[in-house]
Amino acid sequence: MNKSLCILAGLTAALLAASAVAQKYPERPVRVILGVPAGGTPDVLARTVIPRMSELLGQSLVVDNRGGAGGRIGADIAAHATPDGYTLFMTSPGALTIAPHLIKKLPYNALRDFTPISLIATGPFLLLVHPSVPAKSVKELIALDKAAPGKLNYASAGSGTPNHMAMELFKSMAGVNFTHVPYKGAPLAVTDLLAGRVSVTMNSIGPVLAHIKAGRLRALGIAGSKPSPALPDVPPITGSGVPGYESGSWMGLLAPTKTPPRILARLNAVAVKVVHSPETQARLVSLGAVPVGDSPKEFAARIRREHEQNGKVVKIAGVRIE
Repeated sequence: MNKSLCILAGLTAALLAASAVAQKYPERPVRVILGVPAGGTPDVLARTVIPRMSELLGQSLVVDNRGGAGGRIGADIAAHATPDGYTLFMTSPGALTIAPHLIKKLPYNALRDFTPISLIATGPFLLLVHPSVPAKSVKELIALDKAAPGKLNYASAGSGTPNHMAMELFKSMAGVNFTHVPYKGAPLAVTDLLAGRVSVTMNSIGPVLAHIKAGRLRALGIAGSKPSPALPDVPPITGSGVPGYESGSWMGLLAPTKTPPRILARLNAVAVKVVHSPETQARLVSLGAVPVGDSPKEFAARIRREHEQNGKVVKIAGVRIE
C-alpha cells in the first residue's frame, strides 16, 4: 500500500511539474527558424504574425532566416534542435512536401521529425501569362497549346519549388505540354515574364498584383476554390476547364518532434488567436494570402495530403533537381 502511494505521489508530482513548465513557458527568447529567404512575401507574412505572438507570449520570438536550398537548410537545423519549445520552424511547403521526393538522402524526415502547430495562411497561385499571349482564359490557353504543342514555355522559381509542382500538376490535369524554364527564385521568373521572354507562370498574388492591375501581366485563373478578394474577377481554374485543380503555397508553424504537448498547445492557442485577429487578417489579405489558424491535427493532415500528391506529380513528370 505504501509503495502504491509512493508511485501515485511520484506521478502527481511529475504532472504538476509538467504543468508548471507549460505555464512558465517561455522563460527566455524563442528562436523561430524561417525556411524562406528574407524580403519575399512569405518572409513578410511570417514577420506579420511573429511579433504579435511575441506580445501574447511575453517573450521575444527571434527570427532566423535559413531559406537556402528551398528551405531544406532551415528544416535540417530545426529537425535536430532540442525539442524544448525554444526552437520553432516556420516554413513554406517545399522542404516538407516536395524535397522528400526529389532528394535521395535528406538529413531529416519530413513527416517524423516535426510536430505541426498551426497553418498560418495559404496563398493560392495565379496562372499568369504575358499580354502577348492571345489566350484570355484557361480554356483558351489549353486550346492554344493543343494547336501548337510545346511552343509555349513556363517559368518556375526553380526545379522542385512549389510553383514548379503547381505547373506540372496543371500540365498533367489539363493535358498540355508547356516547356519548363527554371529560374533561381520567383522574382527572376516574374521579371522574364514581364519582359516576354517566357509565356506562362504560376505565382502568389502579392508580388504580381500591381503588374496585373497595370496590365503588364494577365491573370487567367486562380488555383483556389474561390476568387481572391484582391482579384474578384479572376475565376478559379477548377471551374474554368481543369476540374479539381487547386494549388498554392502556405506558411505554417512547426516544432521539433517530442516538444512537450502542453507547450505545443499553448503555441497553437497563441498562433490561432493572432491569425484570427482582425488586424492580422487584414494584413494577410493585403499580401494576397488566406488566413487560416487551424489545429495541429488539421495542419498535419494537409502536410500528409500534399506530400502524397507531390510524390505522384514528381513520378508522372519525371521531375529532378537540376
